[in-house]
Amino acid sequence: MLAGTVRNTLVAILCLSLSGVLLPTSAVARMIGTTEYLEDQQRQAHIERINGALTRDIVRAQLTALGVDPEYAKQRVAHLTDDELLMLDQRLQELPAGGGALELVLVVFLVLLILDLTGITNVFPTIGPGNVR
Repeated sequence: MLAGTVRNTLVAILCLSLSGVLLPTSAVARMIGTTEYLEDQQRQAHIERINGALTRDIVRAQLTALGVDPEYAKQRVAHLTDDELLMLDQRLQELPAGGGALELVLVVFLVLLILDLTGITNVFPTIGPGNVR
């Protein structure tokens, strides 16, 4: 009795799983333009450079001191607009190769300010989407 129930259940599961294989699938492909490709490559380059700066020990320590998880900040960088990424990357490019402490704190401040203005964090309670007049 139990063996028959198990066998019937297995047959039913097998039939259901095989029915999904027979469903037609569709794929959508399109050509992308050179400009679209280059814009995507530039965006990825900006994200990589900014994330590289966020992996520095001093930046991670500053983010942690301000109550922001450095990994969360990296995730948020991926969601910045192209203009915000460009602005942040340009600021990083302007910093000296050694990266002085003041400039590094300014970059961290800019990241936190952008995150706060978009409503992601609440590091600065007097500013944010609900407080803009």
